Amino acid sequence: MDLQIIRLLLDFGLMVLIWVVQLVIYPGLCYYKNEDLGNWHKIYTGRIGLIVGPLMIAQLVVSILQIWEVQNYYTWGSLLVILMIWILTFLVFVPLHNSIDPNKSCEEITNSLVQKNWWRTFLWSVLFLGSLGLKISGYNF
Repeated sequence: MDLQIIRLLLDFGLMVLIWVVQLVIYPGLCYYKNEDLGNWHKIYTGRIGLIVGPLMIAQLVVSILQIWEVQNYYTWGSLLVILMIWILTFLVFVPLHNSIDPNKSCEEITNSLVQKNWWRTFLWSVLFLGSLGLKISGYNF
């Protein structure tokens, strides 16, 4: 399997995952009682980390390998977008998740997560559409 197909699959998987998080998981947090939210959130972050962590690492590694093969607007641009997602994840979302407190209103927590997460949703969607467009056009590295 070539890097382009692997990259397409990784981009697709992360795009689907972020849309599920955006439309189902984050809004669903309000359906937990405040005292249960803290317990569930610890379980959720551990489990989702097992899925998203390896996918994000693999996406970064494959994008670096693509730059190694060919340096063009797509490879550099997609690496830049991936780095932006990493920065958002670790500088915005990890602290935001760590600040979840059962004493805060659920609406406050959810609104903040959903509003800020549109950036990652958009960026991962752009990455997938770029990879798909390259594949459809028949462009090979």
